[in-house]
Amino acid sequence: MAAGNERAFAIKARLDDAHAAEFAFSACKTMYGGKAIAAGDTLFVFAEGPGDGPGLVAMGTVTWAELLPRTPGVARETPRVSIRVRRDAPVRRPLAPDTLRRFCDWDDGRPETELNFKFYRQATPKIAGLSAAAARFLRQRFGPIS
Repeated sequence: MAAGNERAFAIKARLDDAHAAEFAFSACKTMYGGKAIAAGDTLFVFAEGPGDGPGLVAMGTVTWAELLPRTPGVARETPRVSIRVRRDAPVRRPLAPDTLRRFCDWDDGRPETELNFKFYRQATPKIAGLSAAAARFLRQRFGPIS
């Protein structure tokens, strides 16, 4: 997760409106620590769609999150959460899926490789926790780092 008090996550999902002021995601699959998402966390939004979609489209703040209960009797069930997100900034420097796919040396420690591994190695839409390095890398796409 991101360093300090800030926790950062990313979601890859189909969006009805990539320019909306708020997003609502229901029963999202979580991986790589994504089930820990909570109100106040930073969320980077990757839109998927035909031809993989545009990739990174927004940065926002989670305003509400609820971990859904597991289904009784199901031995291996991926945790799911529902969240609402306030859009804080549109992306200024796009980051398309094909750009990230070039980073596939899984042990190189690059933030681009982390994002490719978590979101494009499997096609599944999901919420995932991010390292501090990946969060800093994505934040740069929204303007100067303060």
